[in-house]
Amino acid sequence: MSTAIVVGAGPNGLAAAVTLARRGVRVTVVESAGTIGGGTRSEELTVPGLTHDRCSAVHPLGVASPFLRGLDLERHGLVWRHPEVDLAHPLDGGRAAAMTRSLPDTVARLGEDGPAWRRLFGPLAGDFDKLLAEVLRPLPHLPRHPLPLARFGVRALQPAALLARRWRSVEARALFGGVAAHGFHPLHRPTTAAVGLMLIAAGHRYGWPVAAGGSQAIARALAADLAEHGGTVETGVTVRSLADLPPSDAVLLDLAPGAVAALAGDRLPPRVRRAYRRYRHGPGAFKLDLAVEGGIPWADPHSLRAGTVHLGGTLEEMAQAERDINRGRMPERPFVLVAQQYLADPARSRGDVHPVYSYAHVPHGYSGDATEHVLRQFERFAPGTRERVVATACTRADAWSRYNANYVGGDIATGAGTARQLVLRPRIAPDPYRTGIPGVFLCSAATPPGAGVHGMCGHNAARSALRFLTAK
Repeated sequence: MSTAIVVGAGPNGLAAAVTLARRGVRVTVVESAGTIGGGTRSEELTVPGLTHDRCSAVHPLGVASPFLRGLDLERHGLVWRHPEVDLAHPLDGGRAAAMTRSLPDTVARLGEDGPAWRRLFGPLAGDFDKLLAEVLRPLPHLPRHPLPLARFGVRALQPAALLARRWRSVEARALFGGVAAHGFHPLHRPTTAAVGLMLIAAGHRYGWPVAAGGSQAIARALAADLAEHGGTVETGVTVRSLADLPPSDAVLLDLAPGAVAALAGDRLPPRVRRAYRRYRHGPGAFKLDLAVEGGIPWADPHSLRAGTVHLGGTLEEMAQAERDINRGRMPERPFVLVAQQYLADPARSRGDVHPVYSYAHVPHGYSGDATEHVLRQFERFAPGTRERVVATACTRADAWSRYNANYVGGDIATGAGTARQLVLRPRIAPDPYRTGIPGVFLCSAATPPGAGVHGMCGHNAARSALRFLTAK
């Protein structure tokens, strides 16, 4: 029986381990933290009894992932719960745009821009499973579904700010721009439309759900599947060198490229070591968790029912804020992502006190306290928020790496969303998961297809490892 060690028990490390174990490989996962999950951990951060997600909170790509859907994780307690409104984007004066899983409903909400929204997202959502099968793989491959991929690719290469011109209203442009801003990259740059297109198409196909009980449920379900197939997980194990690991046939690293360079040292081929050290990390996130009595008093009715709310104002405001953070400047009005998971999953609350998740986009490594910046954005669209907050907890951008070493400088996407890294991460190679050391593979979100709780980085890396093991 072949053996493998996976370093890191985030969703990609666990996905790699499950893929290997299901093929008969004896797998051990080692994790430096005391709990598994990486970006899918959940804790009581503000007041006892309230469940907060530490990083990843809403999962359009998780519910859509062909890998996760193929595991039947419901047997291990994973349940997806959907809010009434998937996404709201409030604007000044009590106006707002909103998206639901229903394309006709969203089209109706957008008024005169509805037909243009349908023309763009109707085909993408209709062919979403075919499209996802293409984009969740490394770029160099022979497409099985060339037409959906081509339809997506022509638009995905555009800057988000340019693509948004197909809509006339401030509301529709802001709704798309807020989703595109998930990429932490200036919206006037090429390929920034890709994130908005994918996440909105996923929303119209599968919705933007949360995991019942917290995102930790995803990690627990993966670990249960791993155990069912003979794999084991050891927490509290810090690996500082490949030499620290016991002998095995394969090693998979759920780590950022810079950490792999440090871990492997001179064992890496020089060209790979240079590429890993040059790997770029993007802007950071300043996270503010709130315990709110009675919920956030939004001025618009859509946000009151939305699982996710984007606080960024108009497309132009968001474009300027994203430009600022990528230049190392802290904007006065940063883009803020808010999740109200309790609306779909009430068990996270205690009585009338609810957990509210938020983070602001800030410069890489930002060491300042952005609490006031975030609260001012709340007050802008939900006057009276401060009076309802009973407790807070924050994570500065420069502190994220203490929670998860992959989040260098607060980069929770494990890599800058540049055009090159969007398609050729972490380096130019026919097999981006191979490190150049025989039997050692990279399986973190620094590999294709990138950030998101979909498990495909780990699954793809494990498939590469299986090809290596078969050829031995």
